[in-house]
Amino acid sequence: MKRIHLTLLAIPVFAVGTLIAQTAASKANNALTSEETAAGWKLLFDGKGLSGWSNFKRDSIKPGWQVQDGTLACVDPKNAGDLATAGQYEWFELEVDFKMGDGANSGIMYHASPTGRAAWATGPEFQLEDNAKATDPQRCGWLYGLYKPEQDPKTGKPLDTTKPAGEWNHLRLLITPEKCIHEINGVKYFEYVLGSDDFKKRVAASKFSKMKNFAKVPKGYLVFQGDHGKVSFRNMKIREIKAAKE
Repeated sequence: MKRIHLTLLAIPVFAVGTLIAQTAASKANNALTSEETAAGWKLLFDGKGLSGWSNFKRDSIKPGWQVQDGTLACVDPKNAGDLATAGQYEWFELEVDFKMGDGANSGIMYHASPTGRAAWATGPEFQLEDNAKATDPQRCGWLYGLYKPEQDPKTGKPLDTTKPAGEWNHLRLLITPEKCIHEINGVKYFEYVLGSDDFKKRVAASKFSKMKNFAKVPKGYLVFQGDHGKVSFRNMKIREIKAAKE
């Protein structure tokens, strides 16, 4: 038993991410297990229709977004725009499978509010992109313009566990009053605290300093960006978290 235990502890970080991705892939897509349902998870997309979605600040959905082979897909970035959830969320845990098109750039914004002219004017963005070919210097998994992973000593560049365009990746986003965490394929990139001194300092030094409501709306929509390339999503689930009473 001790030998088995030591072997498990020796599994490298990238292998843990691979095991998590393989486990997720073995489950039925766009479905929750009984354990997930009991834990409070809810599907954002059932793989069949676009109920529960609309373009940001609109009541309809542009034809660039389609249900395609059980995925929520941006098939025509020129006629898609940003797609928003019907519900608004404060503190939550989000998990999503995503697949980037060649050179594609997308993102998931949270706490997005109609008070801004665009979703990114209020909602911080979990960046998604094809790191190999996309031109935006902000890379997949980063908090756009604010936080990025530490340098990977093997590459001399920020940590990158994404798979190539055309392959499925898995993300986890945790947003709580105590900490926010970004993960790609089971690997933690970084964490931060909304409204902390460090967070405010970074916002002040960024383009978001000119947006008075950026990251200040306590509850808002999740918004999936759809105007910078083809991207597909599946297994989109969320678990709301109640803040501890003071």
